[in-house]
Amino acid sequence: MRSGMVFDIREFTVHDGPGIRTTVFLKGCPLHCSWCHNPEGMSPLTEIIESRSGKRTVGRLYTTEQLASILNRQASILTETGGGVTFSGGEPLAQAAFLSDLIDKLNNVHVLLDTSGYAPARDFDLIVQKCDLVYFDLKLVNREAHLHHTGVDNTPILENLRMLARMNIPFVIRVPLIPGVTDTDENFTAIAQIARQLADLIRIDLLPYNRAAGGKYAALKKEFCPTYDESRQVNVDLAAFEAAGVQARIAGSQPN
Repeated sequence: MRSGMVFDIREFTVHDGPGIRTTVFLKGCPLHCSWCHNPEGMSPLTEIIESRSGKRTVGRLYTTEQLASILNRQASILTETGGGVTFSGGEPLAQAAFLSDLIDKLNNVHVLLDTSGYAPARDFDLIVQKCDLVYFDLKLVNREAHLHHTGVDNTPILENLRMLARMNIPFVIRVPLIPGVTDTDENFTAIAQIARQLADLIRIDLLPYNRAAGGKYAALKKEFCPTYDESRQVNVDLAAFEAAGVQARIAGSQPN
């Protein structure tokens, strides 16, 4: 019996994939993006959040049987709405063995994986083969910049993205718009040039910058240390994608 650490389960979500969905946020992430808007998902351990409303524990251990039972109770209504279950994080692939066993126990429901793509190739392949749709969060193409802003080398991310394009699984590339970091014309052009060569890519979603993200850190007694100028205006020019013949949009401008 496998167990996994979850920091949130949100029901009836409409922004985490097609239809109405239940989104499971798995705890723990190997990246340390300085803009992370889910700092409670970084550590794989339970944590205490302290706010004006009091203290609460973030992170609960579930067995695959326990979590599958919760999700299967909702499966029929999710399927009827064209929705399903989304696994997000943190980084869900950091708990690949647990996630694999969990998906196997679900009752014929649409499964979406929301991932940074940072994982061993075997884990990426194992999980993606069991999914119906993938949201692949691609932040930066430049290796040095990626290492500086996220703390990890993006080589395995780009390799897994190329693998994904050979797996006959539809996917969306999602790019968080971080001012002066991911939203540069140079980065957009580099992403567009990669994307134009990828089979089964549905589109690219550019995710608006969340200026409220830093507020969560104090509750966790962590310091919000952005590696960029938050006051800078975000670039939303889609010209680089249009020139490459790649469909791109600002997320939220159209339905999923």
